[in-house]
Amino acid sequence: MVEVITVIAIALLLGAIVGAAVPMVPSGLLSLAGLGLYWWGAGFAELSSITFAVLVSIALITALVEFFGGSIAAKAGGASWLTAAAAAVVGIVLMLVTGPVGLLVGLFGTVFALEFVREGELEGSARSALYTTVGTLASTVVQVLLTASILFGFLVGVFLL
Repeated sequence: MVEVITVIAIALLLGAIVGAAVPMVPSGLLSLAGLGLYWWGAGFAELSSITFAVLVSIALITALVEFFGGSIAAKAGGASWLTAAAAAVVGIVLMLVTGPVGLLVGLFGTVFALEFVREGELEGSARSALYTTVGTLASTVVQVLLTASILFGFLVGVFLL
């Protein structure tokens, strides 16, 4: 029984890595599902409680980065929360129509336009739009690294310790 659960858990953790690079796939939540499934299926024993807690913490951080990374970057660039929220909605809609390029163009264009209307400043609007777009890309990289570290830690915890 544990062998099948181990394979499914590893598949979920691998899916989390792929999901980190694919918009709309909850990589942090996939990691949590893989970890939880394995820990439950192994009778809460094969993976130590400390290892499990650390990996779950990393998965929760991954989920936070996934859900709030772009908004935090927009705010760091000077955009309002309303602009960040509108950009997220427009980016998601455009991503569904045109793919990842639509997401990035939607984020940049929406932040730029709304901040220009709000502040009337070309340089500030461009800075906010650039921060948002680069922050979204950076959060994707961070998610990939975090989910890969979860898989690595899981494999070490299960097979080497």
